[in-house]
Amino acid sequence: MTRGSTGTAAVAAIIFLGSVLLLGRPALAQQSITLNAGRFAVRGYDTRIAHDVVLENLNVFAFTLDDFNGATGGLSWNVGFGEYLEAGLGLGFYQRTVPSVYLDYESEDGYEIVQDFRLRIVPASATLRVLPFGAAPVQPYFGAGVGLYAWRYAEFGEFIDFTTADLFQGRYVATGTSPGGIVLGGVRLPIGDRYTVGLEMQHHRATGVVGIENGFLEDEIDLGGITSSLTFQVRF
Repeated sequence: MTRGSTGTAAVAAIIFLGSVLLLGRPALAQQSITLNAGRFAVRGYDTRIAHDVVLENLNVFAFTLDDFNGATGGLSWNVGFGEYLEAGLGLGFYQRTVPSVYLDYESEDGYEIVQDFRLRIVPASATLRVLPFGAAPVQPYFGAGVGLYAWRYAEFGEFIDFTTADLFQGRYVATGTSPGGIVLGGVRLPIGDRYTVGLEMQHHRATGVVGIENGFLEDEIDLGGITSSLTFQVRF
């Protein structure tokens, strides 16, 4: 499947699920709002895409992949269809700025050459969750979905022109909206009839194009990773 057809499929899935939630839900369906806060961990060395700009930067600059791990949060609107199935539309936010220096080069005065890498991801998701034990005192669940990932990646600071060996202040920016997939699982603990607290993990897969022609060292960026969150749900 091509990148364009994958994006069209993700958009169609979100629109379809949104239409179901807005127009097709049963009169007695249980609705809820879920707030989540936690940590986003980017994909590791062995699972990232081949032409990832972050991996290529590791050959030149002094930082680690774990430096991109950071706080994330979001909310979702959910509709339950019976006790065992729940559909949801969600929106999240993640942003992280990673400081860096050149690995093998310094200025003529002996100072480190400093720059920053900044990644922001705002995922809009459509998900389905299966609760195999229904309204139990402890409610494990699993599910899957699709997402549209609005992202922005920037590198800014001081760089070396390897043609002239001069230092210059630079700013390289790429933005886009990329389709992706989600696999999730978690557990909820009811508090009375209206509230639940819980833990949830989501595995995201998505890729963006930054472009070597825009000054980056590689053509793509891996937007995938694992989100681990505390959840708080209010039913109404």
